[in-house]
Amino acid sequence: MTELPHRLDRTVIIQASREIVFGFFTHDDRWAAWWGTGSTIDPRPGGQLRICYPDGTKASGEVLEVVTPERIAFTMGFDSGKPIAPGDSRVTLRLEAIGAGTKLHLSHEFAESHVRDEFVQGWRYQLSVFANLVADRIHSGAADVVDAWFAAWSEPNEDARKAAFARMIAPTVQFRDRYSLVEGLTDLVAHTGAAQRFMNVRLTRQGALRHCQGMVVVDWIALAGDGQERGSGTNVFTLGPESRIETVTGFWNPARGR
Repeated sequence: MTELPHRLDRTVIIQASREIVFGFFTHDDRWAAWWGTGSTIDPRPGGQLRICYPDGTKASGEVLEVVTPERIAFTMGFDSGKPIAPGDSRVTLRLEAIGAGTKLHLSHEFAESHVRDEFVQGWRYQLSVFANLVADRIHSGAADVVDAWFAAWSEPNEDARKAAFARMIAPTVQFRDRYSLVEGLTDLVAHTGAAQRFMNVRLTRQGALRHCQGMVVVDWIALAGDGQERGSGTNVFTLGPESRIETVTGFWNPARGR
């Protein structure tokens, strides 16, 4: 390989363990989910990798180093030879544990600065795609977590409600809306009990949730005992690395007829 004096560096925080993140560099199905159908990687020094972009562009390279779950390095270039031929650049992905999450450090080395500059937006995009893929895997059960949250709001038995919330929330969970500002399990259990007493409604999810990197947006409706709608709105959930609810912010829709 020729000298590679020009480097592109980028870091992103991903709310998942290093072991889970690293698995996307060592399993063909996860590698292909990131880069495109048909992409493969042989995760050992001297192993070959293939990248098949959705638009038909193909790239290839050779794995140079694998240190599980800390680092992988490989060469990368395009089969067409433009803007770089196979073997003419080097990529290093290093994973640093940050609490329960991971800081991904990307370093891509090039022989020429103008070629490096062509990859800035590409890596900005690819690492965003990657972070979402990891989040989708971690939070594949997000709909169940959200439904359990709404079900707990309607649980009349305090002990059962406490146990239900404990299974899904972080210890420092925060909930806020126009009528709420609570933190922690004890406060949440008491608040939801009061909501049942004074509002007497049942909350239920309405439609599919929307998820992006641990942030979940969900529409809901509030139903009275007779099944009539008494209100509606949207909740924004923040999920932690173990898919536990860390924060919830609720937005009520304006009352109809006002």
